Amino acid sequence: MNESTLQASSPGPEELAMRAALGAALELWLRGAGLTQRAAAAVLGTTQARVSEIKHGKTAHFSLDLLVRLAARAGLQPRLSLTLPPAPAEGAR
Repeated sequence: MNESTLQASSPGPEELAMRAALGAALELWLRGAGLTQRAAAAVLGTTQARVSEIKHGKTAHFSLDLLVRLAARAGLQPRLSLTLPPAPAEGAR
């Protein structure tokens, strides 16, 4: 599979999980921030319509990189953690 095929394919379960976690965290931030949608949009550097989508859990069409940027602007400090798969056992090759 080449890079252009990877870019055109659907997001995998890992990406979907990261997007869902970021969307949920942004929803919680919006609820706790006590800001109007317009004020939240100014903080996040986006539009009121996009804030409304986040507030209503409609982030499926938001890119992962946009969600990371929005979370950072909200002060949520998003972090990435990678886990290596276990090494194959001796003789399992």
